[in-house]
Amino acid sequence: MTELSAEDRKLVTLARATRARTNAAEGAAVRDLDGRTYAGASVALASLSLSALDVCVAMAIASGSRGLEAAVVLTAEAEPSLDAAREFTGSGVPVHVGDARGTIGSILST
Repeated sequence: MTELSAEDRKLVTLARATRARTNAAEGAAVRDLDGRTYAGASVALASLSLSALDVCVAMAIASGSRGLEAAVVLTAEAEPSLDAAREFTGSGVPVHVGDARGTIGSILST
């Protein structure tokens, strides 16, 4: 696996801390085109279910972001859904996927 940039390592730290703080199944963090970061955890309610990445995308959109530069998802899923991120930001954005400890195992692309 290639070495993450310092900025992407910050996303890993944010995703890991958010997941741990909420005891959620997933944690995610994204960096938008203006360099702002958003971190979120998965939501699992009877009436609402969102992946951590979907939460981050929604936060970015609600904050007026125009797109994403990078994302990190910490999950047990082999390949998380990138649908919302892809619809929002288009193709070619790297999504670093790792485990709960923050170890990145793969890089997907929107």
